Amino acid sequence: MANGEQLIPINIEDEMKTAYIDYSMSVIVSRALPDVRDGLKPVHRRVLFGLQELGIFSNKSHKKSARIVGEVLGKYHPHGDTSVYDAMVRMAQEWSMRYQLVDGQGNFGSVDGDSPAAMRYTEARMQKISEEMLADIDKETVDFTLNFDDTLEEPTVLPTRVPNLLVNGASGIAVGMATNMPPHNLTEVVDGVRAYIDNRDISIEELMTYIKAPDFPTGGIIYGYEGVKDAFMTGRGRVVMRAKAEVEEIKGKECIIVTEIPYQVNKADMIKKTADLVNDKKIEGISLIRDESDRNGMRIVYILKKDALPNVVLNTLYKHTALQSTFSVNNIALVKGRPQMLNLKDIIYNFVEHRHEVVIRRTKYLLRKAEERAHILEGLIIASDNIDEVIALIRGSQNAEEARGKLIERFELSETQAKAIVEMRLRQLTGLEQDKLRSEYDDLMVTIEDLKDILDNEPRRMEIIKDELIEIKDKYGDERRSEINMIGGDFSMEDMIPNESVVLTISHAGYIKRTPLKEYKTQNRGGVGQKASTTRDEDFLEYIFSGTNHQYILFFTHKGKCFWMRVFEIPEGSKTSKGRAIQNLMNLDPDDRINAFILVENLSDEEYINNHYVLMVTKKGQVKKTVLEQYSRPRVNGINAISIKEGDELLSAVLTDGENQVMLGLRSGKALRFEEKHIRPMGRGAAGVKGVTLASNKDEVIGMICVKHPQDETVLVVSEKGYGKRTFIDDQDGEPVYRITNRGGKGVKTISISEKTGELVAMKTVKDDDDLMIIKKSGVAIRMSVSDIRTMGRSTQGVRLISLKGDDEIAAVAKILNEDEDDAIEDNTETNESDDQTTIE
Repeated sequence: MANGEQLIPINIEDEMKTAYIDYSMSVIVSRALPDVRDGLKPVHRRVLFGLQELGIFSNKSHKKSARIVGEVLGKYHPHGDTSVYDAMVRMAQEWSMRYQLVDGQGNFGSVDGDSPAAMRYTEARMQKISEEMLADIDKETVDFTLNFDDTLEEPTVLPTRVPNLLVNGASGIAVGMATNMPPHNLTEVVDGVRAYIDNRDISIEELMTYIKAPDFPTGGIIYGYEGVKDAFMTGRGRVVMRAKAEVEEIKGKECIIVTEIPYQVNKADMIKKTADLVNDKKIEGISLIRDESDRNGMRIVYILKKDALPNVVLNTLYKHTALQSTFSVNNIALVKGRPQMLNLKDIIYNFVEHRHEVVIRRTKYLLRKAEERAHILEGLIIASDNIDEVIALIRGSQNAEEARGKLIERFELSETQAKAIVEMRLRQLTGLEQDKLRSEYDDLMVTIEDLKDILDNEPRRMEIIKDELIEIKDKYGDERRSEINMIGGDFSMEDMIPNESVVLTISHAGYIKRTPLKEYKTQNRGGVGQKASTTRDEDFLEYIFSGTNHQYILFFTHKGKCFWMRVFEIPEGSKTSKGRAIQNLMNLDPDDRINAFILVENLSDEEYINNHYVLMVTKKGQVKKTVLEQYSRPRVNGINAISIKEGDELLSAVLTDGENQVMLGLRSGKALRFEEKHIRPMGRGAAGVKGVTLASNKDEVIGMICVKHPQDETVLVVSEKGYGKRTFIDDQDGEPVYRITNRGGKGVKTISISEKTGELVAMKTVKDDDDLMIIKKSGVAIRMSVSDIRTMGRSTQGVRLISLKGDDEIAAVAKILNEDEDDAIEDNTETNESDDQTTIE
């Protein structure tokens, strides 16, 4: 042992505790956690400060990344070059940062997890928004500290105008704690901060009306709101993210197209793992996965097998793959050097306090500089007023030191003023320059008063902060990328969707769509009509009906099953679009199809569902009545609504209150009328009872109507060749035109059938103020007023309602109830848009 050295015994347990605590605090404070004020970790702060020191601003040319890393490494960040370069790379990746802080040029990696090129190949410079984070740093707005070797100074925090911790988030693993903060939309955050400045007692719920949810750079859908609310209220929460997907038909095959994926998901890994699940038969229904992403955007195509149901496959993908993932929010940041869990209001509070301090320090700096300049100007003005004497004094002095002394003694100047006079240039002796001095001095005095007012007036300082935030918002604010799906939160889908009137159409091949009623126009009887739908070859529109977005719809298949859906869940399409296949919306059997429907208001209202019935009829004349309550709890795979006999199928289903009369129309042109009470209520599994006796095996039921007020309603019948008429159910004296018989009868004539008229295809009850929608098999629709169709006797053949070309025939007839009167225009001309409100009857 050398001279003067000695051994000091230390308890190893105490030494390990001390060393580990020192290491832990170093990691927490100096590496892994962001500062609540500027939202940056030390390495990111040093990268931005290094870029400024090198002068690599957003309007300058890019510089080699290696040069930047060397600057940061050699002056401020004594760690590995990889840590600096990796941090800078992430700041330049558009899929990692909501608002990029570095403008990278070259290969900076990809969303597939590809590594960036080495720093000797890439280049970088500051983004414009980064300059806002460094603005005023040269005005003593923040504290500086010595670097690792005490040769230079670096800022402890940036005087950022951007609320960076919220807009870009942060993630890091320290010792014993971690942080994981999601990014948010700058426009929303600025609005929220300004609202907080206006009202310091604002609640977090009120702040959430401005800052609605995280906003991820990769877009996607935030699925559910409870986790978002928890994160805002407490600083912890689980935000569920889903990919944005839609179903398209490509070359005759149904495909799921994914255009946005959850934040921090590796696209290539996700596709590989999905392919493995498909190969292992854990995900069924996918035949091929293609990644068609390019420089224009992301596009992942899942090509489905022929019998696959897209919505089932998509839900399976959400369940088993990273198309749905969770972002665990953990808002821990450094507050005055200590790690702290922060809610939304805490983060905003700390940012505003930081900006307030920056504004005060900046104003004090500007005031000091202004006062120093004013002090010098006062001396210069004194000199200009006594210029001859000043010149003589200076000329008579041996050196500058003697000249300064004489000036101070003669004019009672300060050292600074005397030095400025001695160093004054000859051109400042001109009259113009002397006027400039006085003008500058007057302006400075106004500025000084203004700066003093700022320091004395806190509300004004807050206005300055708000004005600067508005400037940031105007420059860099943008639209949300991540959609918010409120399912499972405090908001219901009904709150997000207006309860508008819509027209629902189903084609013979099973394509369905929802179209706003106002897209349709009214024409007079006999018009050719407007093109209503684009369908496949040999397809035609078979059903058309009206409802409102918030209603519930029960679909009944020809095999007797029932499915449940909300009207707003049906995909919206224009009047000319084809729509979506029903098989994609519900789990229908491949050989099953929708044949009937009912619209109901509320399936959770006990009184409503126990006092209404579903009345059904089959093509072979079986009728059945079941209480609506038995259909109020459908399952995903549907429930049995009626037992169908072989060779028969469900034709129609209507909602009743049990007090109506029932009329059945037959293809042969006959109709049967009987009391609904003759049909007793039955269970879901029953097959029903005989409703009508058919004249032949070729005959079948084509329609069922329920009559509530027989003297006010007329029966409309339409034949396949376009002929139709209205007939009173009861005459003016109350005598029945269609006599009431027992259930199971053969019926009476309702239209005279001939080769010219064709067989009966539709029967409806109508009033004068109703409108009709008549669809041809060619896909052309005409809307006409019922009042244009005159009433006739029961045995007549009717009049031509719609013009048909060639072998075209009537496909479907639907009734819409008008609440407002339409402006009808002559045949084959454009018509005014009507503001119809419709209900189903």
